[in-house]
Amino acid sequence: MVYIYSIVATLLAYLLGSLSFAVIVSKLMGLSDPRSYGSKNPGATNVLRSGSKPAAIATLLLDGLKGWLPVVLVKWFGADYGLGDGTVAAVGFAAFLGHLYPVFFQFKGGKGVATAAGVLLGVSWILGLATLATWVIIAFFSRYSSLASLVSAAFAPLYYLFGDREAWYVDKAILLVMFAISALLVYRHRENINKLLKGTESKLGSGKKA
Repeated sequence: MVYIYSIVATLLAYLLGSLSFAVIVSKLMGLSDPRSYGSKNPGATNVLRSGSKPAAIATLLLDGLKGWLPVVLVKWFGADYGLGDGTVAAVGFAAFLGHLYPVFFQFKGGKGVATAAGVLLGVSWILGLATLATWVIIAFFSRYSSLASLVSAAFAPLYYLFGDREAWYVDKAILLVMFAISALLVYRHRENINKLLKGTESKLGSGKKA
């Protein structure tokens, strides 16, 4: 029965992750589909190019929420159903995959940065804040959202592995999922990596939609 609960929780996490809030928020606020301009990526950074900061902030928070919520629900209530860290890792990864490959949007999703951040915050708020701080620092000095995301993706598993053991402990399933998420984040940013190397990557605050 525990396996059934775990499978159901993982499936629900994937379906939640499949809600592309960049598209949903833009439609509700009367904005263009973010898949039709800029980087064509359905994420908060591209929504910002529409010129609507409220839409970008709403997208960012909702994308983060759908990564955080499944993780904390399993942590809070999973023990009553025999669910442990293996399921925590599974639902976090499922929500992240849902964002990348959403079943409701032809499996064409965003790059997963905000959702990954939500998963990390669910695992440990200290871990999540450390990773978010890394993003903010790199973004502030470089003005490149993609570079900040790549550096944060590289450091997140290391923070978990070598972090304060009193704040969290290392679970192999969660650590494996963190490395998998980091690898997928790098893969989803492969075009940005090429642009960074060529010096043609757009900086934060430059390039609103025409």
